[in-house]
Amino acid sequence: MRPYTSLTTIFLALALAAGCAVGPDFQRPAAPAVKGYTPQPLPAQTTSVEVKGGEAQRFMHDLDIPGQWWTLFHSNPLNELIEQALKANPDLDSAKAALRVALETLYAQQGAFFPSVEVNFIPSRQKTAGVLTSALANNNYIYSLHTAQVLVSYAPDVFGGLRRQVESLKAQADSQRFQLEAAYLTLTSNVGAAAIQEAGLRGQIAATKQLIDIQRQTLGLLKRQYELGQVAVLDVAAQEAALAQTEAALPPLEKQLVQQRDLLARLAGRFPSEALTEKFDLSSLQLPQDLPVSLPAKLVEQRPDVRSAEEQLHSASADIGVAIANRLPNLTISANLGSTSDAFNKLFGGATGFWSLAGLITQPIFQGGTLLHRQRAAEAAYDQAAAQYRSTVLTAFQNVADTLYAIQSDAEALKAALAADRAAAKSLSIARQRLELGDISYLSLLSAQQTYLQAEIVLVMAQANRYADTVALFQALGGGWWNRSDVPAELGG
Repeated sequence: MRPYTSLTTIFLALALAAGCAVGPDFQRPAAPAVKGYTPQPLPAQTTSVEVKGGEAQRFMHDLDIPGQWWTLFHSNPLNELIEQALKANPDLDSAKAALRVALETLYAQQGAFFPSVEVNFIPSRQKTAGVLTSALANNNYIYSLHTAQVLVSYAPDVFGGLRRQVESLKAQADSQRFQLEAAYLTLTSNVGAAAIQEAGLRGQIAATKQLIDIQRQTLGLLKRQYELGQVAVLDVAAQEAALAQTEAALPPLEKQLVQQRDLLARLAGRFPSEALTEKFDLSSLQLPQDLPVSLPAKLVEQRPDVRSAEEQLHSASADIGVAIANRLPNLTISANLGSTSDAFNKLFGGATGFWSLAGLITQPIFQGGTLLHRQRAAEAAYDQAAAQYRSTVLTAFQNVADTLYAIQSDAEALKAALAADRAAAKSLSIARQRLELGDISYLSLLSAQQTYLQAEIVLVMAQANRYADTVALFQALGGGWWNRSDVPAELGG
């Protein structure tokens, strides 16, 4: 057997014998051993009241979340605006580009599994010193030299350091995939929340304008009564002041509405000068009545931020293997096949060829503790990633618990707000009637007006809160990305 053949056989045998990689094999963290999100069991449904957005909402433990959860609000403007945002929002485009970067980095590292092959051609003009012997057979001291060669280098992954590097980069790419899903969920939730906020502002503006109309009518009545000598000029002035105060509350609300429209334009990838055709008010939104409540064991599978943190933990685990492998022997096989001649037309002649085959084993002996401390740093990074994963899981459960409490509280708050609004409206109506009869002081009417305005604003806000916290629940549960058809297959499971 030729020596180089024997050497090749030995190196290949070493490479094939490497059946495992050093370092820990990653194990997915177990789901939290809890049965619910709240100390007490959830009620079957929330309180209901006879008003828009006052429908009872049922908590369904076996109900899945649709991929386009926002369609449950049955608002065509909302559906259209979210679709526009998904196409044009730059934050989502940035997350997509970040995923492509992670994937290309992974593919680049996978190339190290294969031999490196290079071809080069080196033409040169040389002169050998006269005190030396010429390198050529014809003893010429000035000559041209042409060399063409193929260089092959291969580093067998004997201890799995390369495999651990690829494993780490793949986990980072998977983490970036889930960060993309998190960006998708954040964007759709922000559009939904902003649309509901706009609807709430429009409701507050409408209530304020309604009270302004009532106060103007009352002012006209007081002016007529003053002309008849039935009321003092002070009562007229007080009503004028009340009207001015209510009118002063309108511009701040209108400013908030304009700013909310600007926010929606930005989320949709537009400039503020590009007017939105979509408009939102509470009457155009339908409150979802069947709310999914995923099992706690499923939440860690559904939340993209939890899955991203899990993949970061996986990457940190693989990095420990990389650090361990760097402390072990490294094997490299190289081969060189070429031809050299003093004349280009003779470059591939019979006597111009050369070749070499070499193996190199490198074992770090002393690095001043560098490699040891890098391994310890990798282990500490794993502990850090594990703590961050646990923190992310706890935050996810907190988000769900907070929204479940909020949804129950919203229903009770709306019930109370509706009762207060009806009572305030009745009180104002009675006060206006008695004022026309001259049977009530103006201060009582003024108090009734202010109470009615506050009650109307509180009612609108209570209605908007029910929609907003429903959006928050869908977001807290992961948004149903697993039911979308455009999610890469690698994200499943």
